[in-house]
Amino acid sequence: MASATLTPAAALAAEPRSKTAWVDVNVSLSRWPLRRLAQDEAPALVASLRKQGVSQAWAGSFDGLLHKDLAAVNAQLTDDCRRHSAGLVLPFGSVNPAAPDWEEELRRCATRHRMPGIRLHPNYHGYGLDSPAFARLLRLATDLGLIVQLALVMEDERMMHPRLRVAPVDPAPLAEIVKQIPGLRLILLNALTALRGKRLSDLLAAGEIYVEIAMLEGVAGIETLLRDIPARRLLFGSHAPLFYFEAAALKLKESVNEPATLEQIRAGNTQRLLATRPAKEVKQASNGLTKESRT
Repeated sequence: MASATLTPAAALAAEPRSKTAWVDVNVSLSRWPLRRLAQDEAPALVASLRKQGVSQAWAGSFDGLLHKDLAAVNAQLTDDCRRHSAGLVLPFGSVNPAAPDWEEELRRCATRHRMPGIRLHPNYHGYGLDSPAFARLLRLATDLGLIVQLALVMEDERMMHPRLRVAPVDPAPLAEIVKQIPGLRLILLNALTALRGKRLSDLLAAGEIYVEIAMLEGVAGIETLLRDIPARRLLFGSHAPLFYFEAAALKLKESVNEPATLEQIRAGNTQRLLATRPAKEVKQASNGLTKESRT
């Protein structure tokens, strides 16, 4: 009997139907490599998300940072989401364009695992955004109908182990690349520590780029941020279990924005992101990628 899979259509069907629902676009399964976390077992994290009223969460895997065998990482992530979350958690696979045969892993994420998107960690995988392979990955992911999540950082540099200090991703090349890839849907994770003001607004103007609030700091942070960017480009993310979900939720609860704006951030903006190309077009793109990778 074939195992159940999480399709883009199923993702759309699982969209929040209540104005009190939350969609968290920034969670991770498995274990943070440097210390144990309170919810680093999938059942515990899923139970916590349900308790908080989360109707859908988009998850990468901490294993995707340092493990060499990303095919095994992505297979385990898909299986964990299927077995432990009953559709609540959607898997976003890890792809490293600096690794051999990465095109085939990208294809597997789209067609075998039926993932809605992928999650990238350039600073852990050893490439810059000016790499031609990175631009190619964005194009192929777009052709396959995948959302792309790009993590600029994973933890505060003050918390990093002295033997594992990883510089933040430099987003400077992004704007020009995005302009050249129509249809790309890109989410910047953990980006609001340093990327603010005109730099952020100019980048978001380059294409369909979104940010989430996990690392947004400061009093009235959301009101201040919305002076620079439109609310339709802001998503809810907690960075759980590395960060506490409640910390992100409080950023919305202390906000004085209109309820409709808060609902848009909390859940509504994901509706456009989960809109996918027809399966026939994605299959054609996958077939083309498979043939190209064999030549």
